[in-house]
Amino acid sequence: MIHLYNVTKIYPNGVQALRDISVKISKGEFVFLVGPSGAGKSTFIRLIFREELPTRGQILIGGRSIIRLKRSEIPILRRNIGVVFQDFRLLEDRTVFENVAFALEVLEYPRTEIRKRVMVALDMVGLGLKAKMFPHQLSGGEQQRVAIARAIVKNPRILVADEPTGNLDPMTSREIMDLLAEINKKGTTVIVATHDREIVDAFQKRVIALSQGRLVRDDVKGAYAL
Repeated sequence: MIHLYNVTKIYPNGVQALRDISVKISKGEFVFLVGPSGAGKSTFIRLIFREELPTRGQILIGGRSIIRLKRSEIPILRRNIGVVFQDFRLLEDRTVFENVAFALEVLEYPRTEIRKRVMVALDMVGLGLKAKMFPHQLSGGEQQRVAIARAIVKNPRILVADEPTGNLDPMTSREIMDLLAEINKKGTTVIVATHDREIVDAFQKRVIALSQGRLVRDDVKGAYAL
């Protein structure tokens, strides 16, 4: 599904975010990406949905190089990748329904299809009854559920989450991770970058650990730290 071959990323200011990373993530896997701040986790994620390009190396998704994509092909790639951010990134002047629908409107889906898909996604995250509410009327956990609904409404093959529980309390964090695990069970490949030791230790999923841009550990059923 996702292959990184000898990937290095050096930013214009000289910061070397990733150094010679080679990783293979199979279809349907659930992977935790861990490491201290500055380890390269966010860069790893940005490379996957082609927000950044590597300085050296190759990245394949579904057997195809995403580095060599034409500009017109990038939106097609991103239709198959859902992204969840720590800060939710919701539009405050739009309802829950409208926030999720926006992901389909930019792809010019028919209105009837948009309504059907949005309500399915909201029901999946437990917010079907709050479709007409605005983000400021929701708790932090509910806002993150909206962000997840927005990410999965396109039925992506891959879901990447960058610190999705970073702003949430422990109980809500566990609920969000349980939701991501359920999405994974339906066949979606899930990659979660996180600092949450308790969550990683509890779930016992594959753990890819980075430190100073290098791959230092890759355990099939791992913990946050050894």
